[in-house]
Amino acid sequence: MNETQQDPPEDSPDLTESQVPGITEPQPAAPSHSIFIGPDGLRAGWRFAAYVISVICLLLLISAVTPRLMHLQRHQTPPLWFFLVREVGLLIAAVAPAWILSRYENRKLGDYGLPSRSAFSRNFWHGVIWGICAITVLLAVMRGLGGFFFGGLALHGDRIIEFAVFWAVLFLIVGFFEEFLMRGYSQYTLAQGIGFWPAAGLLSFLFGAIHMSNPGEAWAGAFAAALIGLFWCLTLQRTGTLWFAVGMHASWDWGESFLYSVPDSGQVAPGHLLSSSFHGPRWLTGGSVGPEGSALVFVLIALMWVLFDRLHPRSVYPISRAREDDPRIRATSQL
Repeated sequence: MNETQQDPPEDSPDLTESQVPGITEPQPAAPSHSIFIGPDGLRAGWRFAAYVISVICLLLLISAVTPRLMHLQRHQTPPLWFFLVREVGLLIAAVAPAWILSRYENRKLGDYGLPSRSAFSRNFWHGVIWGICAITVLLAVMRGLGGFFFGGLALHGDRIIEFAVFWAVLFLIVGFFEEFLMRGYSQYTLAQGIGFWPAAGLLSFLFGAIHMSNPGEAWAGAFAAALIGLFWCLTLQRTGTLWFAVGMHASWDWGESFLYSVPDSGQVAPGHLLSSSFHGPRWLTGGSVGPEGSALVFVLIALMWVLFDRLHPRSVYPISRAREDDPRIRATSQL
C-alpha cells in the first residue's frame, strides 16, 4: 500500500532553529563584555585609562606633599637636591601603577620595556653615545654657522665633578621616568588595542604637548620633542626595550644642560660647566628655547631616523613582532 505525504495544516507554525531539539539559539554577549572585557580580559583602553588616572593622582599627591616634607615655604627657592628627590617621586608615580596592573595582567614589570636582564647593557651605552654625539653635532654645526659660542669655564676644581655627577644621576632618573611613562606601560598597552605606530604617534604628540608647560618653551621646541619621542619609539620597536632610549635621553639632557650649558626646553640649569652663549636668528639658535627650538634639530632627527633604521632594520618589539608573525595578518597584507 502506497503512503501519500500530506502537507501540514496552514495554521501550523513554522519551526525555528531554537525550537528544533538539540539546537539552541546563540545568546548575545552581555553589553559589559563587549565594552569592558575582550578576549584577553579588561580591554587595553580601560587599562590605559586606569594607568593614566592612577599616575595623575600620584603626581598631584607628590606635588602637594614633597614641599611640606622638605619644609619649603611658598615662593622659596628650593635647593638642587630637592629636584632630585622630586624626580625619584615622579618615577615612583609612573612605575607603581604599572606594577599593580602587571599583577592583574600576569606579566612582569620588565615586559613594559625595561627588562632587568638587559639593564645597563650594550643598548643603554649605545644610547648614551648617540645622545652625546647628537647634541655635539648639533651645536658644532651651529658653531660653524656662527650661532653658538662655547665660552669659558663657569665651574672650577671639585665643583666640576660634583655637578657632573649630580646632573648625570638626575637626568638618568628623568630618562627612566619620561621613557617609562610615555613609552613603557602606555605604549605596550595602547599598542595592544590600536597597533604600535598609532599608539606611538598619539603618545609622542602628548609628549610634545606636555613640554609646552615648561617655562620658556615654544611650539618649535614642543614639536621637536614630539619628533624625538617618535624616534625613541623607533628605537623601542627595533631593540625591543627602552634601554637605548633611556641612555640617549639621559645623555642628551646631560650634554645639553651641563656639558654645553645651553637652555633645555627653555630652562638653563644651575651648576653648568660653560659660560656658553647664542648669537644669531631664532631659527638657527632656538632662542630662549635652546637647541631643541632650532630648525637644525629637525634635520638631525631625520638623519638619526635614517641611520638607526639602517643599523636596526628588523622589528623585535613583542607586540609588533606578534602581529607581523600572525598568519591571518600576513595573509591580509598580501591581498
